Amino acid sequence: MSGPAPFGKRRVLVLFGGRSAEHDVSCTSAVAVLKALDPARYEVQPIGVTREGVWVRSLSAEAVVRAIAEGADPASLPRQLDAEGEPIVQSAVLPALTAADRVAAEVGSPVEGLPVVIPILHGPYGEDGTMQGLLELAGVPYVGAGVLGSAVAMDKAVAKDLLHAAGLPQAKWLSRAAWDLPDRSAMAAFTAETEVGLGWPVFVKPANLGSSVGVSRATGPESFQRAVDVALGFDDFIVVEEAIQGREIEFAVLGNEHPVVSVAGEIKPGNDFYDYDDKYIHDGAQLLIPASLSAADLAEGQNWAIRAYRALRCEGMARVDFFLDDGSTGGPGRGWVINEANTIPGFTPISMYPKLWEASGVSYPQLLDRLIELALARYARRNGRFGRGR
Repeated sequence: MSGPAPFGKRRVLVLFGGRSAEHDVSCTSAVAVLKALDPARYEVQPIGVTREGVWVRSLSAEAVVRAIAEGADPASLPRQLDAEGEPIVQSAVLPALTAADRVAAEVGSPVEGLPVVIPILHGPYGEDGTMQGLLELAGVPYVGAGVLGSAVAMDKAVAKDLLHAAGLPQAKWLSRAAWDLPDRSAMAAFTAETEVGLGWPVFVKPANLGSSVGVSRATGPESFQRAVDVALGFDDFIVVEEAIQGREIEFAVLGNEHPVVSVAGEIKPGNDFYDYDDKYIHDGAQLLIPASLSAADLAEGQNWAIRAYRALRCEGMARVDFFLDDGSTGGPGRGWVINEANTIPGFTPISMYPKLWEASGVSYPQLLDRLIELALARYARRNGRFGRGR
């Protein structure tokens, strides 16, 4: 890790909250990030986004952490900051972000003087390329994948098409838009196609959401109809996947042009599948790190993780999730099957991504340092040395 920037502390903006159904998870992740950022290296500025999309600039990272310690509901945290924070008019967001850029340019070293944004925003309006586009327009470095990588990894249907083109093994799937199912007749035809093509049970998911929000397991036509209704309540597009009998294995990937991959972690769900309650409320799932894998299986899984990362144009970080059907759980032994990639994985204290890197020898604070360095390196590469071409 490199030392402090020669111009003093690096300014870091932590964006959290947001308009998606994963608002609560984002707030909890942000608190962990704020606690872990080294105050000797960084000047940290939390910026909360309420469920309504109002941006609120808190006075300090300590204020956010203190609010949680005093019992504030993470789900309403950005709004609670209004009392001591400063609301930001949305139309003024770009000028606010680019102000630091102009100051840095005046001192002659834009890359050294620029703030780095850490968008701890999950789901739509944060992880899907929209926020990344805003930050590109603002001209500031930011952690994680770019516009395209964020957008395609967020949309499960598009991601599956790209992963298929890249030759990665996947479960059988179907995808539909809400307007493809206008009436009972269309729904009946889709149900029949699912039963014949995928068989029961299946998993029904909103195409553009994470943290298992809106995901249901359907075991027949009636529960399938309910699952489709639930998923369409969150997104215009849904994905239906065959159920894979296999171990749930995840890898953490870190890097830009030359990504590296962590040890493997295994999830043993406490519910029928690893759903939202299991992840963030009841904490009923077991996380086994490192997963018990043969050297050959581990190497193969890590290779698939890197291939998926590159196929989806990921940069900075991603958690890549698989099923391993090795025959031990009753499956036919089809080997590795990719589930999805998450470009802004959970950063809560119990989240798999930081835990995988900790088991690989990279502490939580070191991981954040590395992500910030990767953001700056990508910015320098894309914009030319000392901002050339901007």
